[in-house]
Amino acid sequence: MTAVDWTEITGPADIRLVVADMDGTLLDEHSEIPSGFWPMLERLQSRGVEFVPASGRQYATLRSMFADRVPRELSYIAENGNVVVADGELIEVHGVDVAVSRTVIDIVDTAVANGTHDVGLVLCGLNTAYVQRTDPAFVDECRKYYHALEIVPDLHAVLPSVERGDETMLKLAIFDFGDAESMAADLLGDIARDWQVVVSGAHWVDIMNPQTDKRRGVEALQRHLNVAPAQTVVFGDYLNDLEMLAAGEYSFAMGNAHPDLKAAAHYIAPTNIDHGVLQVVDRLVG
Repeated sequence: MTAVDWTEITGPADIRLVVADMDGTLLDEHSEIPSGFWPMLERLQSRGVEFVPASGRQYATLRSMFADRVPRELSYIAENGNVVVADGELIEVHGVDVAVSRTVIDIVDTAVANGTHDVGLVLCGLNTAYVQRTDPAFVDECRKYYHALEIVPDLHAVLPSVERGDETMLKLAIFDFGDAESMAADLLGDIARDWQVVVSGAHWVDIMNPQTDKRRGVEALQRHLNVAPAQTVVFGDYLNDLEMLAAGEYSFAMGNAHPDLKAAAHYIAPTNIDHGVLQVVDRLVG
């Protein structure tokens, strides 16, 4: 597929659902929501168009970014599709089991002990996220994406709560201070045989249920809202957005996107620095 530049789109379309990744997509170079987003959101809602943030970020984090500025609850696709929320209610939750959680904890602990990779693990629970690494550089990075965050002495100690059913382990996120893609190739080859290993950023890798991704999150909302792919716009920039592009006929890779996204998208949007989501939505919705 050869993607078309966004300027080739002519006139408003019958759009009912707009889904946008956050980092590298909607957010600007300072990881902030552009000021022009808020009047755009008001315009979308007044026309009955649902805007949905779709991110690897935690639901609590996403909601904290939007809830105080909008008159009604948004829908959200959080944790790379493992949590889907519509009108403030959970409509889908997916997760990983205790066995793979235990294995990944040991893999990360061994890599750190041997000094082969400068990494830290986040157990992404439905109630909160958990870390055992305590250095400020790592914890500060985690708090960008996981506002509900608990530091524990040993991540293994979290797993009994999952076995009892008191917590759901949504996914396992590894932060690498170096290159996440090469780290995943080095450490997670065996895990990838049974679980989905997704490079979600230059420094992040997510280990997830193989049946879960952002596309399935979009499809869950399409069913819930009775919206067709032809009425759906999706925006993404990195590999965890790849499957999601197939959920909307108006699929956009940002100008700053990973090459694989640009190869899969129908259109190329301006970069996030140029507020590409806002420009395209203005063209499509008017």
